[in-house]
Amino acid sequence: MDRVIEKKLWNSKRIMMIGGSVALVALLTASVYFSSGKSKLNVVTDRITISEVKQGPFQEFIPVDGVVLPVTTIYLDAMEGGRVEEKYVEDGAIMKKGQPILRLSNTDLELSLANQETAVFDVLTQMQNTKNVAEQNSMNRQTQMADVDNALKEAERVYNVNKKLYAQKVIGKQEYESSLNLYNYQVGRKKLAEDILKQDGSSMKLQVAQARESYERMQNTLQLMRKKVGDLIVRSPVDGQLTSLDVEIGQNKNKGERLGQIDVMSGFKARVNVDEHYISRVFIGLVGDCPIAGKNYKLTIKKVFTQVTGGRFQVDMEFNDSIPSGLRRGQTLQIHLALSDERNALLVSKGGFYQQTGGNWIFKVNDNGTMAYKVDIQLGSQNPDYYEVLQGLKAGDKVITSSYENYGNIQELVLKGP
Repeated sequence: MDRVIEKKLWNSKRIMMIGGSVALVALLTASVYFSSGKSKLNVVTDRITISEVKQGPFQEFIPVDGVVLPVTTIYLDAMEGGRVEEKYVEDGAIMKKGQPILRLSNTDLELSLANQETAVFDVLTQMQNTKNVAEQNSMNRQTQMADVDNALKEAERVYNVNKKLYAQKVIGKQEYESSLNLYNYQVGRKKLAEDILKQDGSSMKLQVAQARESYERMQNTLQLMRKKVGDLIVRSPVDGQLTSLDVEIGQNKNKGERLGQIDVMSGFKARVNVDEHYISRVFIGLVGDCPIAGKNYKLTIKKVFTQVTGGRFQVDMEFNDSIPSGLRRGQTLQIHLALSDERNALLVSKGGFYQQTGGNWIFKVNDNGTMAYKVDIQLGSQNPDYYEVLQGLKAGDKVITSSYENYGNIQELVLKGP
């Protein structure tokens, strides 16, 4: 008796046919994938940094370090060279204007002062002698002038008498002419005596004036020498704190050598080092922020030193309003130097991606967070925290901002959980 054999649904032939079909579909899918030209890489999300693009306030600034200095510093240089004989104060002392700091000795300078004082005394003596001689000559000339006047008066009297007598024919012509000649002689003699007296007076005034000028010049030189000797005692030029005093008893200091400095305690400034890359963008009037003891202080650039040393240049910044208490010379301040005004901008966090992309593209994460693909972007200004996004992204986009160093030419990233 024949039996009806039930037909099996999943026989080996059918299974082989379905398996072949699946393999064919997989092959076609793989072929399409690899022919598309895009390479992919699996990335664990815990090993990358994903940041959200956001709209917010942005200001371009650079972090710089500033060293606290007094607003005004007066340098102490040796006006005259010499040996350090005595120190009156130590480094760090609070000084008053004119207060002595140290004393130098210079025997050559002191000997020059003594010689100058002797020379001045000699000139003074010479001037006095010249004046005495001139006065004596003047007295002699005055005496001679008196004699001449008297002789002229006598000759004039005799002449007038003889003139009348001769008119009356009491005396002869010879006696009359003799008195006339004597009178004319005395008139000429007086004129000559007056000229000599006037010339002697002018000569005496000139000699006295020359002697006085010479004496005054010598006196000025003497005062200068005394000042030079007085400069051997170094004094504080202003009220302030003595710092950087570098002298020891017995040391020899040359003229013009730096001895120390006086810090005027009227306020403080910050001497800031700035990278030379920003030299064209830094100018007087730029402001910066400095957090000190939980409070933010504003500073403004007051002076720019354009000399570049070691790739950096310096600027001086002063506090705008109040000066923080407790500042000390040499203290380091961390300052944010603003290079632009604050504005609203589209921002992306800074990260290692920039080193490989130069800011020209970035991996953007898709909406469900499973893939990241390259998109072209354009970045603008930057600060230590953010780049300004000009094109290619919008607020709310998520991007990978960590380093792309291991990605090579990968086009897409497959994001996997830990």
